[in-house]
Amino acid sequence: MHGEYKVPGGKLVVVDFDVVDGVIRSPRVAGDFFLEPDEALGDIDGALDGLAAASDAKTIAGAISAALRPDAVLLGFSPEAIAVAVRRALTDATSWANYEWEVVHDPAVSPRLHLALDEVLATRVGDGRRKPTLRFWEWDESAVVIGSFQSVRNEVDPEGAERNGFDVVRRISGGGAMMMEKGNVVTYSLYVPAELVQGMSFADSYAFLDDWVLQGLRAIGIEATYQPLNDIASPLGKIGGAAQKRLGSGAVLHHVTMAYDLDNEKMLEVLRIGREKISDKGIASAAKRVDPLRSQTGLSRAAIIEALIQTFVSLYGATPGTVSPDELAEAEALVESKFATEEWLQRVP
Repeated sequence: MHGEYKVPGGKLVVVDFDVVDGVIRSPRVAGDFFLEPDEALGDIDGALDGLAAASDAKTIAGAISAALRPDAVLLGFSPEAIAVAVRRALTDATSWANYEWEVVHDPAVSPRLHLALDEVLATRVGDGRRKPTLRFWEWDESAVVIGSFQSVRNEVDPEGAERNGFDVVRRISGGGAMMMEKGNVVTYSLYVPAELVQGMSFADSYAFLDDWVLQGLRAIGIEATYQPLNDIASPLGKIGGAAQKRLGSGAVLHHVTMAYDLDNEKMLEVLRIGREKISDKGIASAAKRVDPLRSQTGLSRAAIIEALIQTFVSLYGATPGTVSPDELAEAEALVESKFATEEWLQRVP
């Protein structure tokens, strides 16, 4: 068995082992991580040897932690990272390099059509009719995009939204409401086979799928980090947030919205951001939570998107693509039957 896991922001962990009568045997952990003292590597291998192959990641990580000598120092990886690598070896996990990737950056369409395209393209990746894809959004109207399980009236001030020209739409993924003002956010969607995140927890998969964008942001001078569960941040505040949906077709939809610029007063008029929601952030106002890309870089939105595309291409060898006419037609039909309906929008009133 062979498994690999690149720790987001950290190092590569590689595990090789045999499975004999349902038990892990002859494990060998390797990678470009740092570990002191040298003998601690033997502790890790010894902890894995004899574990049931059916052990979950929590059990594996616990066994490693218990076996490590008190003076062991792990840099760039952790017992949890080793556990992910082991679980990936025991499943049908794949890596970024196993796929041919496309990058799509098409002309503007409506927010509702973007949401429908997310469902259509992810489904097609899952059933093998489309290559795994990174798609950047362009649109010429503003919208509040609420999470699949959010209450419309709890999240959006209808008078403030109408006054400021914001439509309200619901996506298929969970998470919180995003105020997506035209020209002032950077949004992308990843459509990937479920095998790419096989063996990872949901939390691990969020960081794993956005490790590339952290590299891209750092390349343009932003000290970007991932804040569990689903935030991209800098030392000055939150940049954006991610959401995910696992589809029955065998695909994962992972999309992110990052603030390029932000009108704080408008945000507080449009969104109902209560004190309880931000009480654990240690701040007095929701407006102080966000640190837009424009203020950090001075770059245009288009330049930032191009830099991120180039990062993705350099890492994974992606080629330019586009939404096909039949994909667009399927998405337009889905807008009419689902995303533009009051039944869908008000499913959690």
